[in-house]
Amino acid sequence: MPSITKNYMNRTRIIKKNKKAVDFQEYLNRQLKNQAVKKYYDEYGKQLEIAYQILQLRQQQKMSQTELARRLKTKQSNVARMETGQQNFTTDTLQKVADVFKCQLKVEFVK
Repeated sequence: MPSITKNYMNRTRIIKKNKKAVDFQEYLNRQLKNQAVKKYYDEYGKQLEIAYQILQLRQQQKMSQTELARRLKTKQSNVARMETGQQNFTTDTLQKVADVFKCQLKVEFVK
């Protein structure tokens, strides 16, 4: 598993331990200098970006994974997988997440 995934999954623990938030874009730019990480990101980057957005929304609402799982009618372990990019998202799931956080889901194709 490339270091970006390992680091991404451990990032919340790192932030809590050091009590210093790291700018995600800055972190990502550093990681993308590694060709193996860049290849992985090119393949799974959008999934990781969505995962990070879900994590941010939940934390902004000061909501636990357990509470989000309850509202989505799923298990806490599924929410954990969503937030680490280890779960493929359906539009139905993303719409449920948007509904919980009272935000709009926007999916578009751009050339």
